[in-house]
Amino acid sequence: MANANPEQKGGREFTGRHMLIVTLGFFAVIIAVNAFMAFKAVGTFSGLEVRNGYIASQQFDRNRAAQLALGWTAIAGLDGPERLRLEFTDEEGRFIPAENIASIEATIGRPTERDEDQDLSFARAPQGYYLAPITPLNPGKWYLRLKAHAADGTLFQQRLQLYISEQ
Repeated sequence: MANANPEQKGGREFTGRHMLIVTLGFFAVIIAVNAFMAFKAVGTFSGLEVRNGYIASQQFDRNRAAQLALGWTAIAGLDGPERLRLEFTDEEGRFIPAENIASIEATIGRPTERDEDQDLSFARAPQGYYLAPITPLNPGKWYLRLKAHAADGTLFQQRLQLYISEQ
């Protein structure tokens, strides 16, 4: 049977210096992770929606009334894995004539990052809707940020959601 001596210590003594090193290491890891996460957050999404929020707020009601007066509805969806379909319809559900739409600008991307954004170039199909080629979208939530100008210069803008399910 082994002789147990309570005065005999195993290992090294834990000193104040060791506690300081453990504490500094703990906070260094926390600070490094926070810095990394902040860098990634700012690098993928700036949070900027408009350049000057005050000016945008002053024009909001006027722009909204003009857009509502157009009577347009925009609907977006996929037309196969490599094409996005965009429809502009009036109150009766008829396609808006091509001569009434001066320009279309659109970007499809994720809600909170810009890495997978795609700028779209639409062409009108003979049936009355618009098609744009896209790189196939990964499953998940996507936003189509849309700006179209009517022939009279009125801006129509919307953010449409698309959800791509896993096949």
